[in-house]
Amino acid sequence: MIKGNKGEWSELYVLLRLLAYGRIYAADDQVKKIENVYFPILKIMREEVKGKKLEYRIGTNEDIEIYNNDIKIKSVSREQLKKEADYLYNEIVNMKSRSFEIEHTEKFANAIECYRLAAPSSDKTDITMQIHDIHTGFEPICGFSIKSELGSAPTLLNASGATNFAFEVEGINDEQMEQINALNNPKSKIMDRMEQIFSLGIVKYSKPLNEKFANNLMLIDSRMEEIIAQVLICYYRDNISDCKDIINKLEEENPLRFPNKGFYEFKFKKFLCSVALGMMPSKEWDGHDEANGGYIIVSSDGDVLAYHIYNRDYFEKYLLDNTKLERGSTSRHGFASLYKEDGKIYMNLNLQVRFK
Repeated sequence: MIKGNKGEWSELYVLLRLLAYGRIYAADDQVKKIENVYFPILKIMREEVKGKKLEYRIGTNEDIEIYNNDIKIKSVSREQLKKEADYLYNEIVNMKSRSFEIEHTEKFANAIECYRLAAPSSDKTDITMQIHDIHTGFEPICGFSIKSELGSAPTLLNASGATNFAFEVEGINDEQMEQINALNNPKSKIMDRMEQIFSLGIVKYSKPLNEKFANNLMLIDSRMEEIIAQVLICYYRDNISDCKDIINKLEEENPLRFPNKGFYEFKFKKFLCSVALGMMPSKEWDGHDEANGGYIIVSSDGDVLAYHIYNRDYFEKYLLDNTKLERGSTSRHGFASLYKEDGKIYMNLNLQVRFK
């Protein structure tokens, strides 16, 4: 039996729902359907196993035709898909356990040649489809990332050693460094240390510790790493976690002396969008979106809506309004301790971004 969490089952729900309705509506920045903006879906593609390319073709009749390597193998009615999607939605929202099986849905999924719930976690593209642009007639094949509001909030950017940024700390001696590093209350260790460091010393940004991440940030904007550094200072010094609140504070204080308001918001939105659509800290990135179609949201009421590349402004605002910073494990990711290097004292601050 297949086991999965709410987010993983939601990916199968998206497949069933989109096949049943044959179109995907655009979302505004409040995750509400824009009634007059939608994309007809021509087909959805999956590769269950290497070399077995499945296509779920949506025609003008009431059946979805399933092809394996361009050979039609079966068909299923849209009405049946709608019933199965509704059943799966109710199962997902009513499940209490973290990981669970849904026997009825698994049997139906197998009958339509689906044997896995979700794309690999390393893959930013969760579903691939060919859509019809009713404005231009263009019929691109697009990859979308899926985020579900039915389960617990997922991370947008996972903490790792690659998301550490180094800061030089002036004005603290070796004895004070040892005293600060000795603050080890499991519940308040990070904030206890930060309070001492920022009150006793002068904290200056040094560099990202991962060269690939540094290069990726430079590709987004030449001053992106400096903005991230200021975001981290706001978070660890002032204990502000909401991304929008952090950016508002930076716009007000303007530590990087940008000439006008709006620089921090504009650039940080680009960063969030780049992460959402394909950029990973530890992998070399060419600036192109891996999820080149955009982002699909499963809303709490079961609607399946898209932030397509055409309504990127809505998507960027959605990301800023709905994300926060959080702290990973200090021991696993190696941050929030003072250390000496070439006679100078440094600390690492770690970046992790989660949906609220």
